[in-house]
Amino acid sequence: MKFGLENISRLCAALSHPERSFRSILIAGTNGKGSVTAMVHRGLLETGLLAARYTSPHLERIEERYVIGSNEVETARLAAAVSRVRDAIDALQRSGVLETPPTFFECATAAAFELFREAGVAIAVLEVGLGGRLDATNVAQPFVTAITSIGFDHQAQLGDTLESIAFEKAGIIKPGVPVICGDLPAAADEVIAGICRGRGAPLIRASECAHLERWIGSTPLGLAGRHQRGNAAVAACLLRSIDSAGITVTDAAIRAGLTDVSWPARLERFRYRSADVLLDAAHNPDGARALTAYLRETGWTDCALVFGAMRDKAVTEMLEVLAPACAALICTTASTPRAMPAESIAALADVPGATWTISTVPDPVDAIERAVHQFPRVVVAGSIFLTGPVRGILRAR
Repeated sequence: MKFGLENISRLCAALSHPERSFRSILIAGTNGKGSVTAMVHRGLLETGLLAARYTSPHLERIEERYVIGSNEVETARLAAAVSRVRDAIDALQRSGVLETPPTFFECATAAAFELFREAGVAIAVLEVGLGGRLDATNVAQPFVTAITSIGFDHQAQLGDTLESIAFEKAGIIKPGVPVICGDLPAAADEVIAGICRGRGAPLIRASECAHLERWIGSTPLGLAGRHQRGNAAVAACLLRSIDSAGITVTDAAIRAGLTDVSWPARLERFRYRSADVLLDAAHNPDGARALTAYLRETGWTDCALVFGAMRDKAVTEMLEVLAPACAALICTTASTPRAMPAESIAALADVPGATWTISTVPDPVDAIERAVHQFPRVVVAGSIFLTGPVRGILRAR
């Protein structure tokens, strides 16, 4: 991981600036940015435009990151785009223009720009990878931006206060370009508002958008969970701002974006063996709170939680939030070097007020098998690096 726009800027220049070949929307946030990206992209498709989206990370296959129209990019097309990016990097390194190799994410982002230019995309919705100010996606010049939420995550990179995290997210705000914001903590909202004033960027708070009740009201959303109503408000306001920028977006298109949308591993249900399994990508305390609220609302508090997380996450706080809503905890180890070992998670799981039983099954496949044989309801959460591979298992069987 390496922050800065120097490498991605030089790489885009070497590729003759593919990021300038389409109009772009940039979406940042601690949680919800992927859901909002999916909603906005779906709404744009309803307009008849050739719209694309770029998201990260992927769950099972890298092709998931690149959607043009309604379809993931074909593997052969992605390979060709990556080859062009690699050739450009090789030339830049030979000439000494690049002092260090681009990161994986920089290469993946450049490939997205190449793919979208090649396909003749009219508009692309770009999900920020991490932060905003120094994220590779920020080389784009969006005509509207959004910040979905601000909470604690990635403190090692973004800072350990809401103000510092807000400052990094606000790096996507461009002079004169509208920014749509979800409900933010007061400290973060103050930072965002100040930066908007300094850059002459109109600040639109989703909760204050006109006609919001008409768009979401009591409409059943395509994505489950009460927290998605906040994301839907951001998506609806963003789509209306796009309409104000000269691209016709009807109320019907907005409703399609909110109701006819899918976003895998976000409160996604499966039937596996004789159990109901719920996958959720919650990987920080705010995500855990949203998951806990959903479990309580739907009566899933008798569930077993299969939990794996990264070493740099607020694992204890997540467990404290989830413990009252789960009957059992099965600790496992996600398949990545960054993962916290299952035994270490179990050592943190005896949190105040917890009544769950605690067990340790390091292999995620074995953990799922044990859970579904012992419990009728199973939740898998804690990291996309866990829910992604588990989703592949559940879909395949």
